[in-house]
Amino acid sequence: MSDSELPFAYGTPPLAARLRSTPEDFVVEEILGYDADGNGEHALLWVEKRGANTDWVARELAKFASVPPLAVGYAGLKDRHAVTRQTFSVQLAGKPDLDWSVFPHAEVKVLAATRHGRKLKRGALRGNRFVLVLREVQGERERAEQVLAAIAARGVPNYFGEQRFGREGGNLAQARAMFAGRRVDRDKRGFLLSAARSQIFNSVLAERVERGVWDAPLDGEIWSLAGSRSWFGPEPYNDTLAQRLASGDIHPSGPLWGQGEPPATGEAGLLEREVAAAHADLAEGIAAARMDQERRPLRLLPKDLRWRWLADDALELSFELPAGAYATVVVREVAATS
Repeated sequence: MSDSELPFAYGTPPLAARLRSTPEDFVVEEILGYDADGNGEHALLWVEKRGANTDWVARELAKFASVPPLAVGYAGLKDRHAVTRQTFSVQLAGKPDLDWSVFPHAEVKVLAATRHGRKLKRGALRGNRFVLVLREVQGERERAEQVLAAIAARGVPNYFGEQRFGREGGNLAQARAMFAGRRVDRDKRGFLLSAARSQIFNSVLAERVERGVWDAPLDGEIWSLAGSRSWFGPEPYNDTLAQRLASGDIHPSGPLWGQGEPPATGEAGLLEREVAAAHADLAEGIAAARMDQERRPLRLLPKDLRWRWLADDALELSFELPAGAYATVVVREVAATS
């Protein structure tokens, strides 16, 4: 199911606009969640890049420091067609501090460098801040502001974004070929398994959006704890759970498919099994890869969502999202973008 086919929580988007007219219209700033400890053999670098791929920056940092690529760490991949600020770690065992100001690429700037005791691991971040500008905006401005107010209060469906599936969904086709017996590189295998799991999750979430229960409980619900990968349930819905749901402390969850039975029961479990059966080749391939059943929140609550009109046809949006969430799934509820 492509992004354009996924159902919307608030009806047809009221606006049409261009996103990423320039990299400066899509600014992402990583929130690591901790500071450098000031000592150790790793340099923790705060890096700004423009129109550059994260993996490429990591390799160039390794080259500059005369260390192997494995000596460089980062928490997450960031958009290429954007201005992004993120942290890298570079292991400098036995080496003095380097003059990062002479890093030889105009599109990459090392803004700060401090020492740290550990390599930065993938996924070790709290979230990301976004400042996005929609250009050439057309449509119903008043209704757009109503939708934005609703998103600020209620959130959006926590779909995986299109980039998870590769160009024109190519990662899914490759995943199916892999499950049918085609050999793939070990590095690529993880991406393809993630794409397959994401497709099943998005399909479950799409069905719940259609039923109007993406942010409300079903019988047999499994609950995700906000800000963590932990989950619990099923258990009878009561006033305490209702209060936690309303406050954003917990969210209904959907499956990241794996081996064995999903933990959801009742109506929630039935829905998930029916969707997995409709994607049997993906579900069986994931299970055969011995991935465990995991969960992901169905609801995404942008933090500090703000908007302002820079001009009659230019709308700026700013917000913070937890790690693993996609800014494009917030924007798509407001504007169809090109």
